Amino acid sequence: MSLGILSLIVAALAAAGFFLGRRFALAKVAGDARRLHSLPGYYGQTVFLFTAVPAFLVLGLWLLIQPIVIENRVAGTIAPADIPEGSSVGLVMSDVRRIADGIERVVSEGRMTEPELAAHDDIRGELASAGVALGNDVRPSVVEAARNYRDLSAASSLSMSGLVLALALAGMAFALRRISPDFRARNVSETFVRYLLIAASTVAILTTVGIVLSLVFETVHFFRLYSADKFFFNTVWNPQFRGGSDLGIWPLLWGTMYVSLIALLVSVPVGIFAAIYLAEYASKRVRAVAKPMIEILAGIPTIVYGLFALITVGPMLRDFFAQPMGIGSSSSSVMTAGLVMGIMLIPFVSSLSDDIINAVPQSLRDGSYGLGATQSETVKQVILPAALPGIVGAILLAASRAIGETMIVVLGAGAAAKMSLNPFDAMTTVTVKIVSQLTGDTEFASPETLVAFALGLTLFVFTLGLNVLALYIVRKYREQYE
Repeated sequence: MSLGILSLIVAALAAAGFFLGRRFALAKVAGDARRLHSLPGYYGQTVFLFTAVPAFLVLGLWLLIQPIVIENRVAGTIAPADIPEGSSVGLVMSDVRRIADGIERVVSEGRMTEPELAAHDDIRGELASAGVALGNDVRPSVVEAARNYRDLSAASSLSMSGLVLALALAGMAFALRRISPDFRARNVSETFVRYLLIAASTVAILTTVGIVLSLVFETVHFFRLYSADKFFFNTVWNPQFRGGSDLGIWPLLWGTMYVSLIALLVSVPVGIFAAIYLAEYASKRVRAVAKPMIEILAGIPTIVYGLFALITVGPMLRDFFAQPMGIGSSSSSVMTAGLVMGIMLIPFVSSLSDDIINAVPQSLRDGSYGLGATQSETVKQVILPAALPGIVGAILLAASRAIGETMIVVLGAGAAAKMSLNPFDAMTTVTVKIVSQLTGDTEFASPETLVAFALGLTLFVFTLGLNVLALYIVRKYREQYE
């Protein structure tokens, strides 16, 4: 049974349990002088929760644990002699998963039954027709391991379906048996929901902790293989997967800061001026049209901005500025990525600043006008000083957004890791190199791959510091209005 069908069946059972719970509650007091402790809907909600929550909880845990157990069991059957020279168990298991998917595709599409496929002489050809090409180094034992992997996955999925459906039915029966006029269904339901909310918040916290710990552990592994002094103080970035790499972070930090600075120089003035106009000068009719149009920029995918930088902005800057001035000949440059990223950040700065300016009480404006100040003087001397802490916080949040951008930099700024003051030179950023170091079939055993985690942790600490600084400024200097 597929995961989607199983989820729909459990959801249908839970919905049926809701209506059955209401009917049972009403039937319990029919012809009885006693009244229900809670509204009938709470009894239905209790049955719904007891039917759905345990079943979906077990389903989620099973889906998390099943791949780990099956892979460890199959990996234990692969003999060391079956692992090609220069490879590892992890790479062989990736072939096992790929072949298992190909076998499943061949069987599910009706091209061949499983016994026919097992007896077929040209299994490589059949898998190739299903889109799974096997190299010459893939041995028959690996194909047999893939069959074992597929069989174990099918048996595990069948067991999971049976257990989940049994739990759903058992939960429904248990909840229905507890229904009585004295049963405090509202208390049980609200307690259940409260614990669900606590569990949801715990999942979010544990996810954050897991992300940080995964970065920390792999970074520690990297620094065991590569000196921290060379990483933090070397000014050369030259990874070589055959060894002898220079993995200094400073060229990447320089490119990141340079691109982000240009982006902020574009987005901050335009965004703040747009927010001032929309909040203080624009009529309601103009604001109703202009604000959504500005915020459309926030909904455009970053890959589209990257293509815009690659096809339009980069060649324009090269042809009209860089080449005539003799300071560059490439369409990929820091200026290209910075300008386009600045355009992307305009609605971010504008929307936050607009909300902050609108939060300034009207009484401050009226008091300024009563003292004879003009509208421009009121904006400059009253509104902006009152809204400044919030605007600074918005700018710092926009800076952290710019530092983490990847696609615009890949297509607009190039991939050259160097330190230069020329804004028309191609450079790169930390996020781009994280992607490039982890692209392709890589093993987490070399410093050239593990450096991505050190870069990620450095970037995480940097952006976290910016966010903390923004929150500190907003909380310390914000005005409290009645």
